[in-house]
Amino acid sequence: MSNVPPAAGNLRGAVDLSSLVRRANAPAPQPGAAPEGGADAIVFEASDATLQRVIDLSARVPVIVEFYTAGRAPRLGPVVESYGGRIALATVDGSVNPQLVQAFRVNAVPFEAAVIGGQPVELPQVPDEQLRQVLDQILQLAAQNGVTGTIGTGASGGEAGEAPEPVEEPLPPHHQEAYDAIARGDYAAAVQEYETAIAQNPRDDLAVAGRAQAALLLRLDGADAGAIRDAAGQNRDDVAAQLAVADLDMSGGHVDDAFDRLIDLFPGLPADGKDTVRKRLLEYFEIAGGDDPRVVSARRRLTALLY
Repeated sequence: MSNVPPAAGNLRGAVDLSSLVRRANAPAPQPGAAPEGGADAIVFEASDATLQRVIDLSARVPVIVEFYTAGRAPRLGPVVESYGGRIALATVDGSVNPQLVQAFRVNAVPFEAAVIGGQPVELPQVPDEQLRQVLDQILQLAAQNGVTGTIGTGASGGEAGEAPEPVEEPLPPHHQEAYDAIARGDYAAAVQEYETAIAQNPRDDLAVAGRAQAALLLRLDGADAGAIRDAAGQNRDDVAAQLAVADLDMSGGHVDDAFDRLIDLFPGLPADGKDTVRKRLLEYFEIAGGDDPRVVSARRRLTALLY
């Protein structure tokens, strides 16, 4: 389907940015609590407290996240299971998991999204007969980003004739240090590691993109998404407020919303405000990837405003 966004560059080592926005009332996981379904289940129930399972699993297979509510049961189980463990399905009761609803910006149920390598991907809402076409494209997107595993019975049993798992090359030292820093929540250290890599090789495009992503994580660390959106709604001409909510849009995979917000704001700003917005947009372009059609379009619009 043309509505499925293309890959946003190389997602290796990426994190689900939306899951790292820490909200004041985040529920703590209960001791011994686990989502319904075994550790390698193809279809399982997810919640605010068990989102980490979705993030971790999405490094092996693309995970479809399907929101449902009373009177609207999940519909994707049979079609996802027919892929034999190449795709997983996390079902979420939207009525009792407000943080996941907010993270994925669910406006109405049913709602479906995907997570690939920790990155959220919006899905079009299509009739049942078109579901397989959408899932096939999700598999293609996952393969482009190195997510090609399987789960379920026999997925890790090493059956005869099974192709060996590809061995990834080690990351360059500063990239690995940055990735490790992100994993432990030290986003300032990650930014510093990427900046060191860029100083050593200004043409290290992955370091440039990684630095932009780590800086986004740092700005969102400890943020309250609801408060950010309220402030932006009440202060539509405030650059800092609009930049903060644009960060939220980027973190949740709503790339066009982030671009549109800042580009629409740009013409009415003084010179220093324009420069601030321009630099933030350039960071967003690095995060999404220069070949992304949304970046190409937004870059063209920004250039038209600059000259």
